[in-house]
Amino acid sequence: MEKTFSSFLLIVLSLFHYVMASSAMTQTNITTDQLALLALKSQIVSDPSHFLDESWSPATSICHWVGVTCGSRHQRVKSLNLSNVALTSRIPREFGNLTFLVSLDLKSNNFQGNLPQEMALLRRLKFLDLSFNNFRGAIPSWFGFLHQLQVINIRNNSFTGSIPSSFSNMSTLETLNLNFNSIEGQIPKVIGSLINLRELRLRGNKLIASIPLSLSNASKLETLDISFNSLQGNIPEGIGNLHNMKLLVIQANQLTGSMPFTIFNISRIEVIAFTGNSLSGNLPNGLCNGIPIHKGLYLSKNKFYGHMPASLSNCSQLQVLSLSENDLTGEIPKEISNLIELEVLALEINSFSGSLPMEIFNISGLRTIELSMNNISGSLPPIMCSILLNIEKLYLWNLTNLVGLFLIPSPIVQNLLF
Repeated sequence: MEKTFSSFLLIVLSLFHYVMASSAMTQTNITTDQLALLALKSQIVSDPSHFLDESWSPATSICHWVGVTCGSRHQRVKSLNLSNVALTSRIPREFGNLTFLVSLDLKSNNFQGNLPQEMALLRRLKFLDLSFNNFRGAIPSWFGFLHQLQVINIRNNSFTGSIPSSFSNMSTLETLNLNFNSIEGQIPKVIGSLINLRELRLRGNKLIASIPLSLSNASKLETLDISFNSLQGNIPEGIGNLHNMKLLVIQANQLTGSMPFTIFNISRIEVIAFTGNSLSGNLPNGLCNGIPIHKGLYLSKNKFYGHMPASLSNCSQLQVLSLSENDLTGEIPKEISNLIELEVLALEINSFSGSLPMEIFNISGLRTIELSMNNISGSLPPIMCSILLNIEKLYLWNLTNLVGLFLIPSPIVQNLLF
């Protein structure tokens, strides 16, 4: 541990001296801004829309170049937006001379290579969007020295390595989006110290180990998406203390244990999605007795057992209820018909029994009903034809004890999957 810390400290000190020396050597001004942008232009391999061919001319003030915005006070480059123009290029070392840069948006291009260390000189940078490119290499530890950063979006690239612990220095950070890279290691505990963090997206990486308990300290967090990794262990009870949470999405990991009841006390929660884990236990009888979930409850492909709690009917604004591929038993409670905003009801591949509550067909906005592979019995009513006119998909295959389907005419049968 001491060796690791010493190595990190040496890197930090080296970077600090590098940055100070570079600052002393280069006196930046509007001319060095121009040279930095021309260096970027010289790196461009492909510009199919000819976005920069004519606009970026040394004969014209760079403050009038397309994608460039200068500050009114210092007449230095304040913002650079080259998004969505299909450029193939690299970021040159001279980029570090854009010392008045506040916003950098290069999303949806074909930028390649590593981020140059000289970018650590962009100490005024608040907004950084490099998403949907082909950047590679480790996530730079010098991000942690850009103390004014509010948004880092580097999703859909080829970044590797671990999340640097130096991120703890970015107290102003509000959005951290690292989705769909090849990031390894653990979610660092220091993420919980980012007191202004509102959005944390780590989907589609190679993260391992457990969800750090310290995440519960990020009290302003509204969106947490850490799906499609290899996270293990329990969902921390402390997640329920994040009272500003709206989207809690932890799908397709290797989580075990029970679902913490505390998350249903989050007053602003809109979506809870734990699909594709190994969570087990009974669904709490008091589910939704507190604060209703507004949009979606996704618990499919887990190991939940026992009865479906009637208290789910208290989630009155729920639009999607997905409990498929679990070990749920008993009857489907008729109280589900109180979910008047429901659009999707997915209960297939369980062991539900008893009769199908016809009350659910009174939900006017219901479009998809998935009940296949259960033990539901009884008969469908004669009025089924008029009921099904609003249903887009009705999955009933392998319900051998359910009768009455012969009453449904052919125009409606096309919406059914047996």
